[in-house]
This record gives sequence, structure tokens and C-alpha cells, in this order.
Amino acid sequence: MHLNGEAVRTCTLPVSAVQGAVITSIEGLGTPDNLHPLQEAWVEHSVPQCGYCQSGQLMSASALLAKNPNPSDDDIEMAMNGNICRCGTYSKIKSAIKSGAEAMRTQGSLVEIFDPVITDKEASS
Repeated sequence: MHLNGEAVRTCTLPVSAVQGAVITSIEGLGTPDNLHPLQEAWVEHSVPQCGYCQSGQLMSASALLAKNPNPSDDDIEMAMNGNICRCGTYSKIKSAIKSGAEAMRTQGSLVEIFDPVITDKEASS
């Protein structure tokens, strides 16, 4: 999850810490019709295996790329440190982050974050 644009681990974050904050979850990265470049790279590199860690991995990677559009291997390893993949797909994750970064740079702008809450409110107005 992103809390005010920063990747945070929800398993250790008390709910009281998010009051008044801007929150983006995995559902905010893309839509089924318009995947985030990282989500596309995840599929392209066959990253998902069991799926257990995917939300945390993608949210940490997207926070990294929002701050550093051309990360080195060391940058990626530091940003992803603590995200554990039970299936051991770390090399695929790193490759997907690099591909997603390239796609985002090629697009020439930051990818818009989708907010399903705002969309639902707009639809009901």
C-alpha cells in the first residue's frame, strides 16, 4: 500500500496511523482495461506464481519508480528489501521492474493512479 506516496507494510501499520492520509492500494495501480506498466511487465516476465506477495511487490516497485524512473540493481534491491517471495521469483521481479521502468520512461510521463473510491463517488453523482 502507498501511504501519502510512500510504500508501507500494512501488516505492521495500525489503522489509526492512516487517518487523513492519502492511501493507494493495489487496486489503484491500474484497471482491468488499462494495466499499469508494472502490471504488464509482471505478466510479460511471468512473475506471479502463488500470488501471495504480489500486492506488496507491485506497490513497493511502483513507489520506487515514482521516485526513481531509472533504478540500478542496487536501487531495486534496497527498495524491495523486506518483500518476501515464497516462490523465489526475485530475478523475475527485478527484470519486471526494469521493463516497467522502461515502459514508463517511453510513455514520457508518470502513470495516473486509479482511485476506485473517487470513481464510485463520481458514478453515483
